[in-house]
Amino acid sequence: MFLDKHFLKRCLFLDIETVSEFASYDLLPSVKKKLWDVKASQIQKSLHLNETIGDISGLYAEKAGIFSEFSKVVCISMGFLSFDGEYPSKIRIKSLAGDDERRILEDFSRVLINHYNDPENSRICGHNIKEFDIPFLCRRMVINQVPFPPVLDISGKKPWQTSHIMDTMDMWRFGDYKNYTSLDLLAGTLDIISPKDDIDGSMVGSIYWNDEDLDRIVSYCQKDVVTVMQVMMRYAGLPIIDESHIDYINLKE
Repeated sequence: MFLDKHFLKRCLFLDIETVSEFASYDLLPSVKKKLWDVKASQIQKSLHLNETIGDISGLYAEKAGIFSEFSKVVCISMGFLSFDGEYPSKIRIKSLAGDDERRILEDFSRVLINHYNDPENSRICGHNIKEFDIPFLCRRMVINQVPFPPVLDISGKKPWQTSHIMDTMDMWRFGDYKNYTSLDLLAGTLDIISPKDDIDGSMVGSIYWNDEDLDRIVSYCQKDVVTVMQVMMRYAGLPIIDESHIDYINLKE
């Protein structure tokens, strides 16, 4: 196998869920509305859409949640592996979630500082975290004036200086950068039953703003973390961990 199982020690597995800052385009402050109009125009051109007000409003509901300038973090789910001797034996999953983004980010930063402060001896793992989760968290920390933990301070660093960031999608590429591989596809390819429920990422904003069902979002986010951890078990040539050895601890604020 191409991953030494010892790399799974002192590794924090994570996934985040994000939603638009406001429930709808109409509720945006005037300054943010103008800024979104510019962003929406860029999106429309890239997707070859007609430029209409309806499209601008619809694009906010559909796309704002993936742009850190127009969205917020509502859930960070974290996974921890317990070892029995030299082999992983148990998964613990817990989440920081709620409406107060700054508190979520401060609590997450505290976890990293207290337990994963040394990039030489700690690792962070997730799917596509190099291109989405970590940049998103860093930008939102700047916006909320939350200090960076050293393990996240990767801006401008050389590849060999960020080896503590393990990205399951990047690892699967093996140098091929032409395609995006979803976590579901990767899990299915590795014969891992992804513990998904009846939602996907495109539905998170509506579930948050319309259904007000944060618990459902937390559950969805946690299941992604479990899947990432099982993928890494496969990468290390180890058997996946049975569901009976997975503990879920919700820490919704």
